Amino acid sequence: MLRLTWVQPEDLVGHELRQAGLDGRDASAVAARWRAAGGGEAPLRAGASDRPAPVRLRALAEDLLDELARLPSPSADAEPTALDRIRALCPDWPSPPAASQPSASVSPARLEAAWLGRAAGCLLGKPVEKLPLTGIRRLAGATGNWPPTSYFTARGVPRDLLAAYPWNRRSAPASLAENIDGMPEDDDLNYPLLNLLLLRRHGRSFTTADVARVWLDELPAGRAFTAERAAYRNLLTGVEPPETARRHNPFREWIGALIRADVHGWTNPGDPAAAAAQAHRDAVLTHTANGVYAAMFAAAVIATAAAGAADVHACLRAGLTVVPDGSRLAAAVRHAVRLAAAHADFDTVVDELHAVHSPAHHWVHAVPNTALIAAALTHADGDFTGSVARAVSGGWDTDSNGATAGCVAGLLAGSPAALPEHWTAPLKNRLATSVGDFDGTGFDALAHLTHREATRP
Repeated sequence: MLRLTWVQPEDLVGHELRQAGLDGRDASAVAARWRAAGGGEAPLRAGASDRPAPVRLRALAEDLLDELARLPSPSADAEPTALDRIRALCPDWPSPPAASQPSASVSPARLEAAWLGRAAGCLLGKPVEKLPLTGIRRLAGATGNWPPTSYFTARGVPRDLLAAYPWNRRSAPASLAENIDGMPEDDDLNYPLLNLLLLRRHGRSFTTADVARVWLDELPAGRAFTAERAAYRNLLTGVEPPETARRHNPFREWIGALIRADVHGWTNPGDPAAAAAQAHRDAVLTHTANGVYAAMFAAAVIATAAAGAADVHACLRAGLTVVPDGSRLAAAVRHAVRLAAAHADFDTVVDELHAVHSPAHHWVHAVPNTALIAAALTHADGDFTGSVARAVSGGWDTDSNGATAGCVAGLLAGSPAALPEHWTAPLKNRLATSVGDFDGTGFDALAHLTHREATRP
């Protein structure tokens, strides 16, 4: 039986009820009707429940999703999605570079380090994606790799431990140390490739509709997940952006837009405001509010790092300047940075972040994951191994967090030669993907293509 993930109405209701709670919407009456009719909770880890709902329950789910969308949100004024309203709530929104100053630039070598860092961080996180913290810690500890300083391995892990905490079923065959043979396909690398195509076809003045066109041309539907799959479905039914981000899409504040932000930062070195605005036009196809802020934050951090003149702490401060001060995402990042600065043991930081965020948030939600990325980068002081290890060791969306931390730390390192070889050599300068003609492309070639877009007028 085929159970397509992230689109079943009976599963979306539980996710929307949880998002309503985060927004402060009173969904108690809707929740009571859903449960009285036999509706269940959203799947905890999977993208779909095991069995389809009866026809009557599925029809009710569709109606309740519409009803939930109409509930007033107390957080709407403090957490807008329109760019002009976001800017109005950012008192330190960065000014564009002065015309009298030479423009910042980014070298192909720095971009190659960023691509490699993104790939290595993603690959580190792939086999432990969806595992609880306890499982990640025990699997790594069983091989003497805690905190992780190299890729995960199954060699030497007791069978009973693997039975209790199995590796990610789809990822482990290509992402454990003994199996790595180049960079396997992953959505965390597919989206930078799509955005590279976007800029090649439409330039940096692209529109959200242009993003949609590139997706429909180049992104197989089965390679989109959570908010991206919901928006893709909406496009195919004739829904126009930005409504694609809102209709029956309870994942609109999850991490998907953040993992698409790298190219926007790479192509605007030294200009975090331009990077954030570019990321916004991309993000609103699929996300709203904190989901959009996460992408803008990441793009601004990356743009600042790409210029090569700031340390990781200045980069993170630049990221916060494009996020509304009163938003949940801004509060979570500030809290995470304070924690990371206050504790020598990163496990203590992670435990506190989980205590604060896990009860209310899904493990793919943008708020806790962005906070964890900021904490990892702060605690590692920009060091590459420390950054990717901390981002992945913190759990939640391990491959995405490792990818973003690896990108930033790679930029700060400045060149492929500055990255430890045990991370980069297994990648074999080869990327697998289903996007365009990029399958098998080397990271050096991708860096030159990215540099071309960064230097286009």
